[in-house]
Amino acid sequence: MSHFSLKRLSFVLVGGFVLFSILLIVAILFLGGIDLLVYLQTSLIQGFGFGIAVTALLFFLLRLVWRLHAVPMGISLVFFLIGVAMFVSVSMGKLYTFQYPMFVNSFGPGFGPGLPLKNAFAFFKNIKNFEVIEDIARDPNDVPPSRVIEEMPEMALTSEMEMDNSNILETVSEHTVPAEGGEVVKVYLETTEVLSEIAPGIIYNYWTFNNTVPGPMVRVTEGDIVEVTIHNKQTNLHPHNIDFHAATGPGGGGAVSVVAPGETKVFRFKTLNPGLFVYHCAVPNMAVHMAHGMYGLILVEPKAGLSKVDKEFYIMQGELYTTGALGRTGLQVFDAKKMMDGIPEYITFNGRTGGLAEHMQAKVGDTIRMYVGNGGVAHNSSFHIVGEIFDTVYPEASIGGAMFHNVQTTNIPAGGATIVEFKVEYPGKYVLVDHALMRTDKGAWGVLTVTGEADPDIFDGDFSTTAEQGAH
Repeated sequence: MSHFSLKRLSFVLVGGFVLFSILLIVAILFLGGIDLLVYLQTSLIQGFGFGIAVTALLFFLLRLVWRLHAVPMGISLVFFLIGVAMFVSVSMGKLYTFQYPMFVNSFGPGFGPGLPLKNAFAFFKNIKNFEVIEDIARDPNDVPPSRVIEEMPEMALTSEMEMDNSNILETVSEHTVPAEGGEVVKVYLETTEVLSEIAPGIIYNYWTFNNTVPGPMVRVTEGDIVEVTIHNKQTNLHPHNIDFHAATGPGGGGAVSVVAPGETKVFRFKTLNPGLFVYHCAVPNMAVHMAHGMYGLILVEPKAGLSKVDKEFYIMQGELYTTGALGRTGLQVFDAKKMMDGIPEYITFNGRTGGLAEHMQAKVGDTIRMYVGNGGVAHNSSFHIVGEIFDTVYPEASIGGAMFHNVQTTNIPAGGATIVEFKVEYPGKYVLVDHALMRTDKGAWGVLTVTGEADPDIFDGDFSTTAEQGAH
C-alpha cells in the first residue's frame, strides 16, 4: 500500500464519518422533524463524540496495519472480529439482530420485551402525533368519594354512541338501575401513549390510562357490577387491554378487552370480594406495558363501608427502565435488558420524581387514610412515613381479614397494595419513602405537609437547624 493510497483511504474514512453524520441528521429530520432532533440532542452529541473517537482509532489502525504489512495484518484483524462476535453472541444469549437491546432472550408468553427496530422507526416517524403531557403524575388527592358513607349525586348517563374522547379522558363512575346485590357502575378508560418528563429535561414515552400514572382510582361497592369501556387512542402504536385483579374471570378481563389503536370494547364483572386491588395492562409482554406506566387501583368497599376519615390519598409506586443512566437528559428509550435484570433507573411515586412533593396537605388532628399500590414490575415496596406510625394497616390491602396496629413500615408486593390509617398529631413535613432508602435517590419519595398548633408534650425540639441538616 503506497503512502498516497493510505492518505486517500484516510480521507475516505473521515469523509465517510462526516457523510454518515449528515445523513443521520437528515433521516431524523425526515422521520420526526425538529422535535425529534431536540429530543435526541443529548444522544446525538454523545454519539458524535463516540464516532470521532472510533474514526481516530481506525485512522491509527490503518497506519499500524500499513507499517506491519497490510494483507497478513488485515486477515488477522478479520479473524479477530469474527471470533469476538461468536463469543459475544453465545455468551449473552439469543441474538436478535433487529431489536434493541440485541441480546435479550425471553421464555414468557407472547413477544419478548425487546424493542424491534421497526417499532423504533414507527415511533420516531409518529413522534409529532404523541400528546405532550405537562405533568404525568396523578394527583394523590383524586380519590372518589364513598357511595356507602356519602351517596354520590345522580349523573347523566352517556350512551356509547354519544361517547367521545373528552368523555373517556375523564373517567367517571356512573350508577344505573340497581342490580341484584349492587349497582351497575360504568367506568370509562382510554389507553394513551404520550410524552412527558420523568424529571426536568428527561423525556419518556409513557403508556397510560387517561393520561396519568397511575390511572384513575376506581371506587365501587362489594356486589356491584362494573361495566368497563376501554378505548385505545387512534394515535397509539400498540394494542392494550386491562386486567382487574378485583375481577373473577379469564385474565381479569384482559382476555376480552384487547383493543387495537382506535378500537373500543366493553365488558362486565361482578365484585365478589372487598379489598383494594391493582389493575393494569396485560397485553404480552405484560411487564413492558406496566413499566411504561399502565397501572392503577380499584377499591371494592365492603357493603358496610369503611370508617369515615378526614383525608384520603391515592399513591402508587412504579419502576422506569431507561437506556440512559440516572439523570441523563433528553428522550429516554425503554431498556428491556435492565427490566429483565430488575435494575430500574427510576423508582417513583405517581409516575415521576417529585410527583407527591407538593400535593398532600393535612391539619393537626386529621385522620388520614392512604391507598397505596405497587405497579412493580420487579421490586416490593417497604412503605414508610418518616416521623409517623401507622395506627392501622390492612396487610396486602385485605379487607375483612386480620389488621395490624402500630406499624412502622409495611410491605407492598409488586402488583399488590395496602391501606394505612393514622392520625396526624404534630405539624411539619413528613416524608414518604420506600425504606429501601437508595430508592429515594431514584425518585421514590413524597411529602405530607401538616399544619396546625404544635404540642410540646408530643414533640419538642429546635427546628432552626433543620434546613442546614437537610442540605447535608
